Amino acid sequence: VAAHVLAWASKDQFPETRGYPKFTVTSEAGQWVPTPPAYIDAIEPHWGKLRPFVMDSSSQFRPKPPHPYDTAQTSAFFRQVKEVFEVGRQLNDEQREIAAFWDCNPYVMNVRGHAMFATKKITPGGHWMGIVGIAARKSDADIMKSAEAYARTAIALADGFISSWDEKYRSNLVRPETVINTLLDEAWQPLLQTPPFPEYTSGHSVISAAAAAVLTDQFGDNFAFADSTEISYGLPIRSFTSFNKAAAEAAISRLYAGIHYRMAIEEGLIQGGKVGANVVRRIRTREPDAGPKAVVISVDSRESTDPSAH
Repeated sequence: VAAHVLAWASKDQFPETRGYPKFTVTSEAGQWVPTPPAYIDAIEPHWGKLRPFVMDSSSQFRPKPPHPYDTAQTSAFFRQVKEVFEVGRQLNDEQREIAAFWDCNPYVMNVRGHAMFATKKITPGGHWMGIVGIAARKSDADIMKSAEAYARTAIALADGFISSWDEKYRSNLVRPETVINTLLDEAWQPLLQTPPFPEYTSGHSVISAAAAAVLTDQFGDNFAFADSTEISYGLPIRSFTSFNKAAAEAAISRLYAGIHYRMAIEEGLIQGGKVGANVVRRIRTREPDAGPKAVVISVDSRESTDPSAH
């Protein structure tokens, strides 16, 4: 079994991506450029070229394109920029707490004079794997059901990242911080550090919706739980009435953080829901039952199963 797994893993295209060309930043308007404070190079520009675990291809659940870059104040794109700007200036304590709880930036850069160093935190995927453990313990799952939950969620997260990164480097959309500093306020800063890769779609939204779809299938809808994953990083427990509610909060946290436009969040949830439903449908560890439908999670807590509503 181990030999089979290792042989399959060796053909995932990861070694090949290490030799691919470095991502090239252009001066074209609307394209992603590195952001403060460290102006780090684009992270994993070829991640979308990895062989997926369950998806037919990295672009199987490709989202609709983002709003075209347009600096006209009446354009759909500029209205999104303005929303990020205004939300960031009016955050309440609860919104700040939500943003911090779901930050999950594994490499936060700190600048002290001429010195720069990184602070390590949990990853977005690691946070959701922590939720798997919480759910398994609360439901008193045996070792087989726990292993099933961990494996299926990990696959959903992996395919979710591949799907999101495939779109990120296709659309290569500029981050809100860059546009706001250029057009609205050169001194504006997001609440959280902008991650070093293109904006669309929101990786948090995609992987959270994917994980929530699998966990809902595993433990049921309306599975209430207390998320203590971030305690070791000095953050309090947050409670949720379902995995979908947690995913919705993780997604909207990126608007509060000042690092994503709303469209990237909402379309990311749709994309991730499809990724998760695909895992539920195709990865079978028990007797098959009725096939799932892709769940669309509303960041405004308005439940919908109709993608056209977004």
